[in-house]
Amino acid sequence: MNKCLKNLQEITFNIKAVDLFCGVGGLTHGLSRGGIQVMAGIDIDASCRYPYEANNPARFIEHDVGTLPPDLITPYYENADYTLLAGCAPCQPFSSYSRSGRNREYESQWPLVSSFGKLAEAIRPDLITMENVPQLADHPVFDELLASLSGYETWWQIVECSKLGIPQTRKRLVLLASRLGKDSLELIEESNQETTVRQTIGMLPAIDAGEIHPEDELHMASSLSPMNLARIKKSRPGGTWRDWPDELKAACHRKSSGATYPSVYGRMEWDRPAPTITTQCFGYGNGRFGHPEQHRAISLREAAMLQTFPADYSFAPAGTRFKFNRMGRLIGNAVPVRLGEAIAQSLVAHVRVCSSRSPGTGAEQLPTTQLH
Repeated sequence: MNKCLKNLQEITFNIKAVDLFCGVGGLTHGLSRGGIQVMAGIDIDASCRYPYEANNPARFIEHDVGTLPPDLITPYYENADYTLLAGCAPCQPFSSYSRSGRNREYESQWPLVSSFGKLAEAIRPDLITMENVPQLADHPVFDELLASLSGYETWWQIVECSKLGIPQTRKRLVLLASRLGKDSLELIEESNQETTVRQTIGMLPAIDAGEIHPEDELHMASSLSPMNLARIKKSRPGGTWRDWPDELKAACHRKSSGATYPSVYGRMEWDRPAPTITTQCFGYGNGRFGHPEQHRAISLREAAMLQTFPADYSFAPAGTRFKFNRMGRLIGNAVPVRLGEAIAQSLVAHVRVCSSRSPGTGAEQLPTTQLH
């Protein structure tokens, strides 16, 4: 091994993080895997508490990030060598999946990106990361966020998640910011082959539509009407509703407007990544969410695994009766665990390079860091 590289790897430090809009813990779990100590996650949704704390060594704080005082965050940075503020503000206002149904609830979430920026300005952590949908880059609120990061080096890019080993054709905007310098400040992408649906969920036991597996309550599939059962039996992996006989096609498919939605009622393909996992991924008619082989939509467990959650990630206490809409929302809105891990690995590599060139650590070399 190159002597300089070996010396870099021997540098030890801790990075303590707080995860805003933490949800069920996808980003936190990934950051932890990548070597960052997440101390707390903050979210307004109380239903996230159990999965967050059951799977992560961090505290869940139920609070609206839009009204969050900075001094609620800073104690979690105590004795840190370096500090990180991380998060993913709710993205529905920007998502192409929600444009047709945009409503006041979604529009009210726009300022949460600004709230993230204001907290970053007040706290001045050493490191910042945010991920969101690509459409955010086209909105003035993103320019305002970047402008608020005065004194930081920044890097951002639209990332194809399949290049990171995530089994989805999912694009996300990833922002990294640092007060330590610009050396190695970028997301480390893998050049390995794409991870496929088969590699991710192919080992799970078969279940029928409407069935819950007795050994895993999250491995449950939504029921299908007789018509949709007939449709999925005529669907091929990677195909569309256009492959069906005419008697199975819906009236909307025969309209010219319906021709622009070929992926609804589609099956995934075994040996390719899945489509983007959304909050409605448990529904066969909501996208290409049909199982590649079994006559059903993917289960909630399969959706979570395609989001790169571990197969044993616990989303509720044993015996809980899951509701598809609620659990689909929590899983679909989560940051893929592997994306969080890649962000952590990239930030750790960046800090290692920067700390090798500067004496001291974290708050010592950056005295303006506001640790209370």
